Amino acid sequence: MESKAAKRLGEVLRQRRAALAVSQEAFADQIQMHRTYYSAIERGEKNLQLDTLQRVCAGLGVPLWVVCKEADL
Repeated sequence: MESKAAKRLGEVLRQRRAALAVSQEAFADQIQMHRTYYSAIERGEKNLQLDTLQRVCAGLGVPLWVVCKEADL
């Protein structure tokens, strides 16, 4: 089930990844996550566990709180 919060979070993560000029596939490999799962995160189709979100944020080089603030969570 998609939520508005998951959609906003996914958009922030997509924008941050794109700003690094890294493809979804390369980024997913970097954080050791399957590309289709990561793609679903960016589309807002996954409700993330906190540790998964932390792993994504670490890969982006940004604190979790910053991503949450940008997504207005």
